[in-house]
Amino acid sequence: MTAQRLKIGCAGLGRMGKRHALNFLERTPRAELVAASSPDPVELEWAKIHLEPFGVRLYQNYDDMLKHEGLVAVVIASATAVHAEQAIKAIEADKHVLCEKPISTSVEVSQSVVNAATLKPNLKVMCGFSRRFDKSYRAAHKKMQSGAIGTPSVLRSQTCDKLDPTGFFVAYAQYSGGIFVDCSIHDIDLTFWFFGNCKVKSVSAAGITAVEPGLRQHNDRDNAVGLVEFYDGRIAYFYASRMMAAGQEDVTEIIGTKGKLAVNARPAMNLVQVFGGSGVSRELPGDYYDRFEEAFVTEAREFTGACLDGGELPVVLGDAVRAVRIGAALQEALVTERKIFFDEEGERVEVARL
Repeated sequence: MTAQRLKIGCAGLGRMGKRHALNFLERTPRAELVAASSPDPVELEWAKIHLEPFGVRLYQNYDDMLKHEGLVAVVIASATAVHAEQAIKAIEADKHVLCEKPISTSVEVSQSVVNAATLKPNLKVMCGFSRRFDKSYRAAHKKMQSGAIGTPSVLRSQTCDKLDPTGFFVAYAQYSGGIFVDCSIHDIDLTFWFFGNCKVKSVSAAGITAVEPGLRQHNDRDNAVGLVEFYDGRIAYFYASRMMAAGQEDVTEIIGTKGKLAVNARPAMNLVQVFGGSGVSRELPGDYYDRFEEAFVTEAREFTGACLDGGELPVVLGDAVRAVRIGAALQEALVTERKIFFDEEGERVEVARL
């Protein structure tokens, strides 16, 4: 008897959409990519070469793809601005959903996806926080849970992109929600994963435009630091950058009362070091996907397994809303140069300034 396979469609065939499509097509044995959609003619031309010959039906319109016969699930990797709209449409059409982060740059819109999913408890709806699927982060989390570092008290994490001189990040800033929502969203999610259900007391941030002054017109920066304080006394420190010269540098440290865990403390593309006349050097990942490619494959496989077997999803959908709430607050603190406070119920409060 032929094993059951998850019939899935891919929405969006940009940089991340291509990767998701190929992962489900080639590297997820229990899934079958049956459809893909994009309004972009250039992306569809790519799909005619790389997807259509393998039986993938192409659609220009997302709504038409949702009607594809036998379609059971969708992976949404389109523009951030339509993530929530497409996720809700898929849920209403009784499809499982894997959505690229963030679900939306708005807390309220993100919550609307959670609300829609709540009405369909039979569906698996997940926001893809890829670092949770990375072997190193999972190993660090397991060691923390075993008590290897005592009580985790401080988390320091960074997402630093390689410099792109084309001006891409300036154009992208119109839609990204800002450097904290786009870059640091992963670090924020990691904080809640490692710290558990902790309550945020305050957020503050500062940033500069060292290489891309045009970012300021979109209330964004190319380098920023954020500080989150929790009611239980713990703190998280984030650094986000768009101007790394050598390559992608994503590093996390979890500092506990009896030790420290460090993930990717010395970023490297591989284990090769070059010993030359000018010293010792090594290659760094060129971008985020170079570092986390295997994590994305694991994400696709575990999402597929949850849909087919009815198991629990590895990431709770509500976590996506929580991460956007803190990312958006950090972005606001960055722009306004004001510290933002929350009560223990998570509501914004005004604190008297001396």
